[in-house]
Amino acid sequence: MSDDFILDTDDLQRRMDGAMVNLKTEFASLRTGRASASMLEPVMVDAYGSMTPINQVGTVNVPEPRMVTINVWDKGLVGKVEKAIRESGLGINPQLNGTIIMLPIPELNEERRRDLTKVAGQYAEHARVSIRNVRRDGMDQIKKAKADGMSEDDQKLWEGEVQELTDKMIKVVDAALETKQAEIMQV
Repeated sequence: MSDDFILDTDDLQRRMDGAMVNLKTEFASLRTGRASASMLEPVMVDAYGSMTPINQVGTVNVPEPRMVTINVWDKGLVGKVEKAIRESGLGINPQLNGTIIMLPIPELNEERRRDLTKVAGQYAEHARVSIRNVRRDGMDQIKKAKADGMSEDDQKLWEGEVQELTDKMIKVVDAALETKQAEIMQV
């Protein structure tokens, strides 16, 4: 009955790749000294009863290398956008000018660089957790098939394959983290 069990490893791979894409997006948001609109991508604003990306409540611009501006479309959301930026952990102090929020990007000092490497480490750990969750889903499918009559040899084979995929993706996360931390610490 369960001799024809095939674990969809492509689906597991796709989901783990999704965690990597998310990690790369989060890494792009960590500034390394220059202003960029992507640094605000992980910032979510509580707008109209749901968490909304900052670029959906206003226009994000980079008028000069050390300044990001956000032109908030709804005047009632200016305070919420400002609060979201303050609480984001980016270390930027927003300045209000009507419906425009200006974010002056300070020069990175040694302490701030260390803080950013810690934030990068947290992002990498979130990616590892996501990958492990996908692994757990795969292992649960295998256990269910075992309960339906899969042989123990097949179970070990599939578990090994899922574990191998997981180990490979964790190594990719660790390599990406090392690269990002080196980039942040580079003066």
